[in-house]
Amino acid sequence: MRKSNYALRLQASLKAEAERVAAEDGTTLNQFINVAVAEKLSALRTARMFEERRARADVPRALEVLDRMGSDSAPGPGDELP
Repeated sequence: MRKSNYALRLQASLKAEAERVAAEDGTTLNQFINVAVAEKLSALRTARMFEERRARADVPRALEVLDRMGSDSAPGPGDELP
């Protein structure tokens, strides 16, 4: 894996809190920041994926399918309401 360096400027209070949380988690500040960036990227990609799927959605067709899905039949095993 290729690594690169980036001079990150954090507010002193933010850096101190990140160091504290990283230490509590048993990791380094560097690893903590790497994981935080990866989580943010994942969240952004997930949101984008749902937006793209929403744009392709055929709501009337989906409602037709749901209307046909045996609403008169009994719940399956384990799906019963208490």
